Amino acid sequence: MSKAIIKTAKGEMTVEFYDKDAPNTVANFKKLAKEGFYDGLTFHRVIPNFVIQGGCPYSRSPETAYKAGSGGPGYHIDCELTGDNQYHDRGVLSMAHAGRNTGGSQFFICHSRTNTAHLDRNHTCFGKVVENVDVVDDIRQGDKILSIEVIED
Repeated sequence: MSKAIIKTAKGEMTVEFYDKDAPNTVANFKKLAKEGFYDGLTFHRVIPNFVIQGGCPYSRSPETAYKAGSGGPGYHIDCELTGDNQYHDRGVLSMAHAGRNTGGSQFFICHSRTNTAHLDRNHTCFGKVVENVDVVDDIRQGDKILSIEVIED
């Protein structure tokens, strides 16, 4: 199973990917991470007891931060909703989108199962924080993603 380390000023979160259940979403995230796409982006949306969301390129610069939440990598990927692990729970990494099959680079990590059941099989779960999940609770809106290191098995 492949992994990644999401590095932030608040700490590092180790994610284990759902390679089997969401192979295209995992491949897309890993590709963007390896290219440095996420480096310097912020968690532009933080809703306590729900999710932290990042991955919008508009969040990189103060000049475009007002558009944070509306950007992507310039393409869309299809949702993958039929795998076994499509259950939003604490630490789950999932693809954000503006409607079915419109995801690209934005992702969110769940604080808990509270308020997330409606996301099951609507947003693609593609990994889970398996080390330092408490960092999710420490992230505040505007906190930066320093880098994401992909670890292939």
